[in-house]
Amino acid sequence: MRISEVRLHPIAIADPPLRSSYGRHAPFALRTIVELISTDGITGIAETYGGDGPLAALEAATPHVLGRDPFRLAELLAALLGTARHDAEVAGGATQTYLVPGENPLDQHMRTYAALEIACLDLIGKAVGKPLCDVIGGRVRDEVSYSAYLFYKHGGGGGVGDDVREDEYGEVLDAQAAVRECKQMIAQYGFREIKLKGGVLDPDVEIATIRALREEFGAACPLRIDPNCAWSVETSVAVGRALREELSGGGYLEDPCAELAGLAEVRRRLRAEGIDTPLASNVAVTSFRDVPEAWRRDAVQIVLSDPHYWGGPRQVQALGNLCGVLGMGMSMHSNSHLGVSLMAMTHAAAACPQLTYACDTHYPWQTAQDEVALGGRIPIRGGVVRIPDLPGLGVELDYDQLARGRERYAKIPYRKRDDEAEMRLHVDPNWKRVLPRW
Repeated sequence: MRISEVRLHPIAIADPPLRSSYGRHAPFALRTIVELISTDGITGIAETYGGDGPLAALEAATPHVLGRDPFRLAELLAALLGTARHDAEVAGGATQTYLVPGENPLDQHMRTYAALEIACLDLIGKAVGKPLCDVIGGRVRDEVSYSAYLFYKHGGGGGVGDDVREDEYGEVLDAQAAVRECKQMIAQYGFREIKLKGGVLDPDVEIATIRALREEFGAACPLRIDPNCAWSVETSVAVGRALREELSGGGYLEDPCAELAGLAEVRRRLRAEGIDTPLASNVAVTSFRDVPEAWRRDAVQIVLSDPHYWGGPRQVQALGNLCGVLGMGMSMHSNSHLGVSLMAMTHAAAACPQLTYACDTHYPWQTAQDEVALGGRIPIRGGVVRIPDLPGLGVELDYDQLARGRERYAKIPYRKRDDEAEMRLHVDPNWKRVLPRW
């Protein structure tokens, strides 16, 4: 069996005006659907980052894919690594601090490979009649937990013009609205852990939000907050001190400030006060080279994996092994995505014993109008996604929906995520991402 054809589908999906320290989400998020067709007539699929950059990288990789045996993944990775550039100059070096996920040129080759690996593993699973998680060594769980991922947001459900979407959650710019948002989300999906995207409002408001969530949902529901490096070390310590109870019991403080040095100082100062709140990261730790240093400094206790930029499900397993040796915890990062990505995340998490924290997911923020998985939205019930008794990822493509996504992509002007531009357009014409902001 060989790969005889590569099909790349750039699509756009509606996205609400969610806020983070990066700015404000545009009305549409960009994704790319990948199809690898084998000489046996089997098709493997994947979903990855969208826009001109990721699409160009996949197009450049296509000659390395055609004619290859999909089982020989190490060979494919070696071929792509051989074409990678390692001299890119980016602010903050190799970290994600100053770049939105999917934009770091230093790990572009791993993101490209990840999409191809997922499609190859889906193809292999279909060829042998086994779910993807069992192809890569076997699942340790039949269902994977996800967290309610809360955002402060402006009014609007995403999309524009005749493609505008219903605003299911309304405006959320204070603690009371965040509790309402969370109650709606939990009622629909049954989540049992809660994450708040912070770094948007004054830290006192975000502290009040976490406290309101704890009061509403109780200590049995772990809480976490992620300001994406918006705080100084001083502010991070102050928030950690204020929320020492609320972030205990399975919660964590994620990327409160920039860089491993800052996180290590926050950890040292909190520990000196007897506060053992774990620090998590998907900004200062985004590749294997970051993990030993994060551990040595005691800067990060929980690593947020993501098969889309760590290099695929097998690299997530390798990361799990490393975290297990070092005694570090694992969760999983998310971006705006559809059901194909959700299933890739679920299979990766199911086959990783060390991943014991509920994964992030933006899936509740996307709509059925955009879903390209045949049969519609992937069910999340009781806060979990179950591994289906189907080969590969367990999903097929709805080609009518895929065509609509491509048509939408062709109509809109967006070709790269730019949250700063959306802030300047809708909120403040002079807005820039400043670190730290508080």
